[in-house]
Amino acid sequence: MAGIGNATMYRVAGIVGSLRAGSYNRALFRAAVSALPSRLQIVEAPILDVPLFNQDVEDAGDPEAVAGLRQAISGADGVLIFCPEYNAGIPGVLKNALDWASRMHNGQRVLWDKPVGIMGASDGRFGTTRSQMAMRSLLPQLGMRLMPTPAVMIAQVEELVDDDGNLSDEKTRERIREHLEAFHHWIDVFARAERDRES
Repeated sequence: MAGIGNATMYRVAGIVGSLRAGSYNRALFRAAVSALPSRLQIVEAPILDVPLFNQDVEDAGDPEAVAGLRQAISGADGVLIFCPEYNAGIPGVLKNALDWASRMHNGQRVLWDKPVGIMGASDGRFGTTRSQMAMRSLLPQLGMRLMPTPAVMIAQVEELVDDDGNLSDEKTRERIREHLEAFHHWIDVFARAERDRES
């Protein structure tokens, strides 16, 4: 983190929970990047090449993709998860990535005490309500500091994207901006508390 005037710049690791290049949640990630307040930056923590969790593989040493995921999260002040909904739940690839990241490694758990927010988009009528409910149960179990509101659960998202697959609906983009502003404040609450403890 770095101070900028009276504000503080925070770095956020973005995890897109879908592997498809043209996924709606990747469109949501791009919209978030374009709507960032000046005090936030997002760097993707990619999960495309993260293998299925296997302790035998872990014991032999982190695969490169897992090491990259851990590094992106460790170097961030917070985590934003762009969460699809598959069969009324969390996509397996996203849960798998979080399983890897939650493991103790070199005496550290990179998710522990990390502020986290969730956004999600779906072409269904209920958006990502059920997968986000599951995420809200899971993330505190991983020691993460989950931002309670505002929620971003975009339903019938195919009606809100343009021909290039970008989120073009201005009301939706405003909801994303509000979430990002709130997430900056959420990170700042814990960062200030940490600075007070150290002073």
